[in-house]
Amino acid sequence: MDLIQVDIIGLSSSPSSGGAYALVLGEVDGNRRLPIIIGAFEAQAIALELERIEPPRPMTHDLLRDAFGKLGGEVIDVIIDDLREGTFFAKIRFVYEGGESHLDARPSDAVALAVRAEVDIFVAPVVLAEAGIPMEDDDGQAVAAQESETPLERMERQLSEAIQEEDYEEAARLRDALLQIKGKPN
Repeated sequence: MDLIQVDIIGLSSSPSSGGAYALVLGEVDGNRRLPIIIGAFEAQAIALELERIEPPRPMTHDLLRDAFGKLGGEVIDVIIDDLREGTFFAKIRFVYEGGESHLDARPSDAVALAVRAEVDIFVAPVVLAEAGIPMEDDDGQAVAAQESETPLERMERQLSEAIQEEDYEEAARLRDALLQIKGKPN
């Protein structure tokens, strides 16, 4: 399976989100963004590592990274490989005793480990096709609505605008509504 490499583009909260945060991943060689709603503790774990702030005691993801090292394993990468009923699924791929294996994980935990282990983050093409949001084309032009846009195209444009404005809660709502309209469970 060809995978699409992504980087962390942003991490933000919304006062009306009830403590949830949006982790935004961006396609390395493309223009799509993937917003994933995560919890406050996971957002804090990711933010602390991105800012290179060392807490006084190891966090859970530090413990997991250190356990891999002490046991002679090595994290290879993390993959967000599925989206079912609005829930993203991920895998942590690793090598141990010469063999490759994986652990199922929440994307937030997988990403928190990836930033600590300094490994790449990938998304399955089917996930990015279903939940990714295009931002700008290669000429730097915003994804524009045509005068004759359909209601579906209008929602897709609004989704793109919500991402550009960093309103990730609205973007996730629009993404789920689009998935429902297209006949896919959110």
